[in-house]
Amino acid sequence: MALTALLEPDPGRKCAILYSIDNNMAILPDTVIAEPAGIPGRLPRPELVPPGKVGRRAMHTVEGRAVLLHALAHIELNAVNLAADILWRFAGMPVQFYLDWLKVAKEEAYHFQLLEGHLHTQGYAYGDFSAHNSLWEMAEKTRADLLARLALVPRTLEARGLDATPAVMAKLAQAGDQAAADILAIILRDEVGHVAIGNFWYKQLCAERGLDVVVTYAELAQKYKAPPLRGPFNLEARRAAGFDDRELQALQDGAG
Repeated sequence: MALTALLEPDPGRKCAILYSIDNNMAILPDTVIAEPAGIPGRLPRPELVPPGKVGRRAMHTVEGRAVLLHALAHIELNAVNLAADILWRFAGMPVQFYLDWLKVAKEEAYHFQLLEGHLHTQGYAYGDFSAHNSLWEMAEKTRADLLARLALVPRTLEARGLDATPAVMAKLAQAGDQAAADILAIILRDEVGHVAIGNFWYKQLCAERGLDVVVTYAELAQKYKAPPLRGPFNLEARRAAGFDDRELQALQDGAG
């Protein structure tokens, strides 16, 4: 069912499929599913462009704020696809692993629909602006390596949202869009939990394999060419999401 959701191009139907998955449904962790073509399912719009070509986000105009909301909605839809992908792709994990990522998938779907709905109140729709594909490109790179997927998607790209979201919330509120700021507050709260899930399973695999958490992260970031992280960092949120002091120090030491 997660793979069916991942292959579905229509965002509304994609979310509906994920919502319909019962948490009490039987899970067979050792079942290996052959990868089909067409991952992830997408509509023709939005047009995918390099990050530098995505539209400007001027806060003083409705359209500028809509461009920002569209970019955020696109990130959340990518996060829906990422959670669905980790659910079906990686066999042989404990049942709780799949239950954790099902929770993430459903919450990411809710986030996307919150942003999509607010975008409609501004007179725009998802697909009206261009978007970039950086989040999914990392999923492609780590498709055969669960440890790398956990290290570089939830712990790197999604954790970056913990750092960036408070400033975006403040800008939206200052521009008079308190409703959008309130939506981002919900997303930030939930994303702490999502990053915590990524942290837990990354550290679990490191412990099982006798790997050092910090050293292994640095090796994976270099191997898969993860984007360099720049401060300032939301240390409080990162601690709540399971980063310990040694990891946070390494993060700050390596920041550009």
